[in-house]
Amino acid sequence: MPRRWTTHPTSRRWTTALLCLAALVALACEGGGGGPTPRPSTSPRAGLPGSMAALGDSITTGFGSCLVLASCERNSWSTGDGRRVESIYRRLLAENPTIRGEARNLAAPGARAASLPAQATEAVRVDVAYLTVLIGANDACRGGIDAMTPVDAFRADLDRALAIVREKRPKARILVLSIPDLHRLWEVGHTDERAVRAWRRGICPALLANATSDAPTDVARRAAFAERIDAYNGQLRAACRRYGSRCRYDGGAIHRVRFSLEMVNSLDYFHPDVDGQGRLAEVAWGASGLAGTARR
Repeated sequence: MPRRWTTHPTSRRWTTALLCLAALVALACEGGGGGPTPRPSTSPRAGLPGSMAALGDSITTGFGSCLVLASCERNSWSTGDGRRVESIYRRLLAENPTIRGEARNLAAPGARAASLPAQATEAVRVDVAYLTVLIGANDACRGGIDAMTPVDAFRADLDRALAIVREKRPKARILVLSIPDLHRLWEVGHTDERAVRAWRRGICPALLANATSDAPTDVARRAAFAERIDAYNGQLRAACRRYGSRCRYDGGAIHRVRFSLEMVNSLDYFHPDVDGQGRLAEVAWGASGLAGTARR
């Protein structure tokens, strides 16, 4: 007669415990039957900065993009954290969670190139890894042609700001953007009564004063304005090249954006609205060189 095997009570308890543990592990791995549930990565992707700062003027503060003539930094093309604009910060955050909360907007409405050294000083006070620079519109928009910032002064201010970054944060990377084609804004808006009415409040008089006039003096003034923007862009390119490999110029990409009135706010018809900020962000991201580093 075959011998019957008996199981000790303690062995049965261990067997039951092991079976329960195995069942729990199986449920955890299956995620309730829906397949594995990946945990979000908390590690930075190689080559992506973990902190950033934006230098510049009202365009970078998102001025006028929240239906009032005031800064609205959540819509900034550079550091904005709002959901309506896929800013550089938000694009980086999607690939590098360590940058969360590490984006500072140091731009200021009305800022000119002379404001950049102070902004740069504030940026390097912390260990910032990435900076964006968009400046020059206010240097050209001051009063009339004679009031514009001289080109050599514009370059000197830019060089001082970049020197501060080089000295204090030599490993930081910099994205320098060209100035938008403001003359095109006049081209598409000078036949629109709403835009002309808004411009009469004194917005960028060097370009937009007497917006409907075709008098030779007004035509010449607008041409001189466009030439000054081109000269500033040339200095932005040259200053970045002189800085070295850690500075990247956008190659004129922002200046080539074909702005329409639908991309500026309906209060001053000058500053980008949400759509305009989004377009700036898209073009700046493409020019940054970071898109190839981030996972698509």
